[in-house]
Amino acid sequence: MARNPRSIAPSNGGETHQTVEKAADATSILTTNQGIAVSDNQNSLKSGERGPTLLEDFVLREKIFHFDHERIPERIVHARGSGAHGYFEATDDISDLSKAALFRKGERTEVFVRFSTVAGGAGSVDTPRDVRGFAVKFYTTEGNWDLVGNNIPVFFIQDAMKFPDLVHAVKMEADRGYPQAGSAHDTFWDWASLMPETTHMLMWAMSDRTLPRSLRTMEGFGVHTFLLVNEAGEPHFVKFHWKPKLGIQSTIWDEALKLQAADNDYHRRDLFEAIDSGNFPEWELGIQVFDKGFADAQPYDVLDATKLIPEEDVPVRIIGRMVLDRNVDNFFAETEQVAFCPANIVPGIDFSNDPLLQGRLFSYLDTQKSRLGTANFHQIPVNAPRCPFQNFQRDGQMQMMVPKGRANYEPNSLAAHGEEPGPRECPDRGFSSATAPTGDGENGDKLRIRADRFADHYSQARLFYRSQTESEQAHIASSFVFELSKVASLDQVPGRMIANLRNVDEDLAKRVAAGLGIPLPKAAKSAREAFDMAPSAALSIHKNMKDMLEGRTVGILIADGTDAAEMDSVIALIEKAKGRVAIVAPKVGGAKLSDGSERAADGQLAGSPSQIFDAVAIILSAEGCAALLTEGAAIEFVMNAFGHLKAIGANDAAQPLLAKAGIVPDDGITGLDGAFTKAACRRFYAREPGLRMLA
Repeated sequence: MARNPRSIAPSNGGETHQTVEKAADATSILTTNQGIAVSDNQNSLKSGERGPTLLEDFVLREKIFHFDHERIPERIVHARGSGAHGYFEATDDISDLSKAALFRKGERTEVFVRFSTVAGGAGSVDTPRDVRGFAVKFYTTEGNWDLVGNNIPVFFIQDAMKFPDLVHAVKMEADRGYPQAGSAHDTFWDWASLMPETTHMLMWAMSDRTLPRSLRTMEGFGVHTFLLVNEAGEPHFVKFHWKPKLGIQSTIWDEALKLQAADNDYHRRDLFEAIDSGNFPEWELGIQVFDKGFADAQPYDVLDATKLIPEEDVPVRIIGRMVLDRNVDNFFAETEQVAFCPANIVPGIDFSNDPLLQGRLFSYLDTQKSRLGTANFHQIPVNAPRCPFQNFQRDGQMQMMVPKGRANYEPNSLAAHGEEPGPRECPDRGFSSATAPTGDGENGDKLRIRADRFADHYSQARLFYRSQTESEQAHIASSFVFELSKVASLDQVPGRMIANLRNVDEDLAKRVAAGLGIPLPKAAKSAREAFDMAPSAALSIHKNMKDMLEGRTVGILIADGTDAAEMDSVIALIEKAKGRVAIVAPKVGGAKLSDGSERAADGQLAGSPSQIFDAVAIILSAEGCAALLTEGAAIEFVMNAFGHLKAIGANDAAQPLLAKAGIVPDDGITGLDGAFTKAACRRFYAREPGLRMLA
């Protein structure tokens, strides 16, 4: 239990000392890391009142030493992350596919999840256009399983050999150290335009998938093809999918830019506050399962990480749910020190021969030693298995376990002499790799080569683009225009990229070329001719958004004189639809309502722009509206909500403010009745062509 120390202020330097009595409980006394009680935590030990500080001051040296080493090397990628605890519950029996204990129907498994951006450093912002990491650590009864994926089902490259080049190209340019956390610069597009295999991933990266509204409204994917193995040792190919309970939601580009200005920690704050308020984020875990026959029949290679399997071809089967119900107690100890590794799997799950996955199996383990400084990183609480673990690995930096006896090797005969012999292998329960062949070309000469079906770099990019709505296609084209416009010193790159896009979709290539004001180049030569695939509705955000207010926040702008009954009525409608309300007022203290009562505000107008809300309601009196007509923040509040395609509900007295903000009536502009809560469930993309020029 926390104790309130008594405070005294000595006369010498006027510094504040917070102390406890000699008889206080030992747990309330400040100590060094060695448990030695500290008498003065404000002043270093000096030779005389104004003399030099003494080297013998071990309290000072320990405190400064630890502070100097508080930071560990940040992740090279995925440095900016947010984490939370929760559980996974299996809801379907798949024992015919996998013997993994965590998939037994009804089994609950503790999890830790870390969401992240990819390109930016740990101090960058939450909302750039970027891929998002979606990593889950399952603390199963059989050991830890790490499903380390992204919010996009495919990746930029096919072979791990190219990963350092990808990261070097997308990170800050080596000579100037900028730009941070973005791909809109020379070196990334120079590299990408020379790597046709990136094309499919670029379609996703330039779509609204890389501008998520919330971490709670992202899909997650294992990216690679894995194997499920049952008790009989029979393998099946599998792709893992996380489906958010709240559906997929995104922002638009202008809104994302303004969110960066409004709140650098927007996604981190949203996740923390949702869990803290009991609105626990939830996802369903789904699997796509298929066999070698299906894999062989496809025109693409299922081991190619730049390809997906359309859900229309193999439907996603829901087998469980994940709920995040506890925030971290300490960001560094948990979110920063958590160490994920794709090589951490349990019996019943196995690797495929995906060459990108195979490289990751080495890379992740290697990087943990670099970041955390010791081979014993698995003993850090957030990384430690929840089941018993024991072996003959010994010593190393920061060894926390204290093994007893002489047994640090096996086989040994120490038991015959009355000594503890240590643990032994278990063929029946232990992990064993799947041995059945999963495809052709798995044996033979050792070659540096890719299978020929890896050479089709455009068919699935075409599938993705043609599966989007017209609005989403416009966003993709506009994103290419924006990013390529930032390629300043390499004038051949935009043309080279558009030449690749002509293999994806002719209209897309023309729109990007027109947006950049350059001639349409000849189509790039394709290593393998692209083919048409049936559009997949599962690939579109707009086609999969859920018309619901649950998990969304409505910002209500009020001012002095706002009708109390009208405001309460709107709040009741929103809460009935399971939405969250945030009151915004011109002053920090809130506003004085029509009935004389004071209503506190959740945010002040100048610091609570409409981009942090999913819809807005404007409830004003005539006098309150008149006062806001000269307030730039109020005009921008309404104007940005309209520009970001959100629903706006307003009473009659607020109409002059809407008019000054240039609001043009459409289906998303309503009164304050049930029509508003219905409109607040979605965005109005038909509004966009009248607001901004899109490619």
